[in-house]
Amino acid sequence: MPIKVAIVDDHPMLVRGLQNMLGCTPFIEVTGAYLSGSAFLKDMGHKSPDVLLLDIQMPEQSGDELAGIIHKQYPGLAMLAFTNLEHLYYIRSMIKHGVRGYILKSSGEAALLNAIQTVYRGEYYFDPIINRQAMDALKPSSYFNVREPLLTAREKEVLALIAADFSSQDIADRLYITKRTVDFHRANLLLKMDVKNAASLVKKAIELGLIM
Repeated sequence: MPIKVAIVDDHPMLVRGLQNMLGCTPFIEVTGAYLSGSAFLKDMGHKSPDVLLLDIQMPEQSGDELAGIIHKQYPGLAMLAFTNLEHLYYIRSMIKHGVRGYILKSSGEAALLNAIQTVYRGEYYFDPIINRQAMDALKPSSYFNVREPLLTAREKEVLALIAADFSSQDIADRLYITKRTVDFHRANLLLKMDVKNAASLVKKAIELGLIM
């Protein structure tokens, strides 16, 4: 019996490439490819994939939010995060929402096939590049239980600008750093404050007296 695989990713060219590659693999059957989580959930009632390849950054709904919904409705579906994001926050969040594997889009075909087979067997799979972060993500983190997370001076600057409703690009321009660096600090703030989005981040920072 082939492993039935579904794909959710908002990049059409990547999706087509995955379909072609997996479609040529004898032990895999692609049951569907979707550009949004809502499209996948609509079709899930008619199809029963064994493994879901799930991107994290999607415009309609983030991968971790979608993973939480899918895990509640279809707990038997093995989910594999397929992403470019290496940060601990995203790894921890995806695992928390029921994902059993995490592989980077830069990985080769053999690694992806191995990841699919591993999560299909009910085991965890983590890309070797992020294996250390993944092991940390599986362990309780000590700073999630402290009342006031320790923030760096730069993180405090970024936090203040997020609270002032500046976009990542605006923050980058004001602090003379790259947008990628801002996104890294933003992810660190979400991780340290144990929240999922900017609104919750600002609310918790106000509660802790980190911003006025």
